[in-house]
Amino acid sequence: MDRLAEAVQRRGNPVCVGLDPRYEQLPAVLRTSEHAAPVDRAEGYRAFCQGIVDVVAPLVPVVKPQVAFFEQLGPPGMQALAEVVQYAAARGLLVILDAKRNDIGSTASAYADAWLGTGRRSTFAGDALTVSPYLGADSLEPFVQTAEERDAGVFILVKTSNPGGGWLQDLVAEGQAVFHHVGKMVDSLAEQSAGACGYGYVGAVVGATHPQQLAELRQAMPHTWFLVPGYGSQGGTATDVAAAFDDRGFGAVVNNSRGIIFAHDRPDYRDKFASGQWQDAVRAATLAMIDDLRAGTPAGKLMPR
Repeated sequence: MDRLAEAVQRRGNPVCVGLDPRYEQLPAVLRTSEHAAPVDRAEGYRAFCQGIVDVVAPLVPVVKPQVAFFEQLGPPGMQALAEVVQYAAARGLLVILDAKRNDIGSTASAYADAWLGTGRRSTFAGDALTVSPYLGADSLEPFVQTAEERDAGVFILVKTSNPGGGWLQDLVAEGQAVFHHVGKMVDSLAEQSAGACGYGYVGAVVGATHPQQLAELRQAMPHTWFLVPGYGSQGGTATDVAAAFDDRGFGAVVNNSRGIIFAHDRPDYRDKFASGQWQDAVRAATLAMIDDLRAGTPAGKLMPR
């Protein structure tokens, strides 16, 4: 998290760009046909995501590839994912791999070994990985241990942005909602590894679509860096995410996927940019989000270096 804090400070904003490629929404120039084979779709995903990286690398600190869209294409997709991660790292971006992995025992260790650690320390070379906590604290230990050994991070699902998440996360046990119990455990793990920035290498996924719970968790989890999905297309606003930050403007990165990467197809940008200018639309949407968070959250206190 010290590396993440430094990157956020360097760029002067907490924007995380989600790389969630969907073939039918790619710019026309990157699609061969609606019946394209997996290898051709994977090539489109690679070119698209690397094109986004080219635009956002000078602007934001971190990107978050959604593994499912690459995994959907089988081996060509996973090869494209690996190349996108390597490309982003070479451009100076941190990479959070959104895979929501977990299991028990040696299986959890295998997941951690595959996904966590830059360079040659893991197969997919992620700076951080999203992890589910619902197999219990012992299932998290391999991820936490690997993160510590490899200077990586783990973002554990605490309060997710989807409407149905409350079915389990909001259940009350021993006087508190389940997500509060998970948050307490996560912050305890983070406290044990707090670095110079004040945050540990265990972070939390907390959605922008639940601003009251987000504020509660920020107060209850002072050592935990938040990954905040739900801004933009899912309805979250700068006002909704403001409570995720500490008074320095640190403590959170806010993810936006569709609202940035498919900006060329948004009504507010569609008429401003020609079909071949999709990267210009990405840039415009990224800058608009940066300005929005600077104006509406404590992240406005960050000064780029």
